[in-house]
Amino acid sequence: MTAGEAIPSAASRTALLVLADGRFPAGGHAHSGGAEAAVKAGRVRDAGTLEAFCRGRLHTAGLTAAGLAAAAAAGLDPLALDEAADARTPSPALRAAARRLGRQLTRAVRATWPSPELDALAAARPRGAHQPVVLGLAARTAGLTPLDAAYAAVYESVSGPATAVVRLLSLDPFDATGVLARLTPELDAVAARAADAARGGLDALPACSAPLLDIMAEVHAAWPVRLFAT
Repeated sequence: MTAGEAIPSAASRTALLVLADGRFPAGGHAHSGGAEAAVKAGRVRDAGTLEAFCRGRLHTAGLTAAGLAAAAAAGLDPLALDEAADARTPSPALRAAARRLGRQLTRAVRATWPSPELDALAAARPRGAHQPVVLGLAARTAGLTPLDAAYAAVYESVSGPATAVVRLLSLDPFDATGVLARLTPELDAVAARAADAARGGLDALPACSAPLLDIMAEVHAAWPVRLFAT
């Protein structure tokens, strides 16, 4: 936490646990974050290759999502951020998925922490705003800081693929958890970088690309049978 940043209350820190809990009904359990396509392509085969995949995702899509979430939590215009998220998501399949997830998260958060800001965003984006923008606004509504929102986003960016690979490869859950534990210093660094960028406004937000994730998302969307939505 940087100097001058408010220390979250015990209540809001608990809200972060609720928001980041995989059992929060936000729909993320149905998405692998590109891991299903990576497994089929042979790029993820075991704990070591899962760690490499998660590290790459963290520093690209994860950083970008965390910046958007932190900016929304900081009070930047969510509609402008939603347009920025669109511009940072070249894959049509991933844009559609991000809006579906955003719509589901909006429903869950409005039931948990009712907010006029969330009501306004839902009215302006009836088909769903991008999930990281909704996540940041949810964090703001729950009394969390931009750094907290960034933490929720970066953790989600790696925990989703790790959980999916346990199912896809019958990977030992202890090995998957070990991957997440080894990545924690990088999660800290990426969350801090995203929160710092959010202080600079819309133009300072990260726009890191992961072309292979985009390509795999389009290939995956065309599969007639798949276990995960993405």
